[in-house]
Amino acid sequence: MIPKGHHQRGYLPHRDYGGALQTITFRLADSLPVHVVEKWKAELHSSDEENQKGLARRIARYEDAGHGNCYLRNPEVAEIVQGALIKGHDEHYQLIAWCIMPNHIHVLIRQAAQTSLGKIVRSWKGSTAREINLHLNREGPLWAKDYFDRAIRDQEHFWRAITYIHQNPVRANLVKEPADWPFSSKGQDWPLPAF
Repeated sequence: MIPKGHHQRGYLPHRDYGGALQTITFRLADSLPVHVVEKWKAELHSSDEENQKGLARRIARYEDAGHGNCYLRNPEVAEIVQGALIKGHDEHYQLIAWCIMPNHIHVLIRQAAQTSLGKIVRSWKGSTAREINLHLNREGPLWAKDYFDRAIRDQEHFWRAITYIHQNPVRANLVKEPADWPFSSKGQDWPLPAF
């Protein structure tokens, strides 16, 4: 499937270019109620870029506060997701950095030329939802329908994104040092590529 360029699905715009460096955030379905996002969108009139950033910041703070069931706090569940991220490395994308938080996930990848971002995220969500629901003996949607992506603009942005991803569990007061979080590229001592 050839990536689509700029498009919109759900309430977030997406940038989908083969070979692009992208940060992706996706979350559990119960971590951020739709009515909360709709309220913030109304407050921010989220059509312009600055308000989009404001919305993204509010969502990040809300996610880091640990709302919802936080199924990813369970080490066995986090391992399922971590395994799915690593499995696609070097086939559909180059996995650069990731962090699995209790209710959401941050990932930095370089898309393969012919693999769409939507296909990548669907593969993560689809395979992990089935396995996690079986593991937890639960039914129903696990993941929120949409995801947030951001194209990496330059080398400085690349390194800031990696730092942000690795610092996420520290900011959420889950660990003191990024390397102490086992469900992250830093905790796994994953080798970082050059920009």
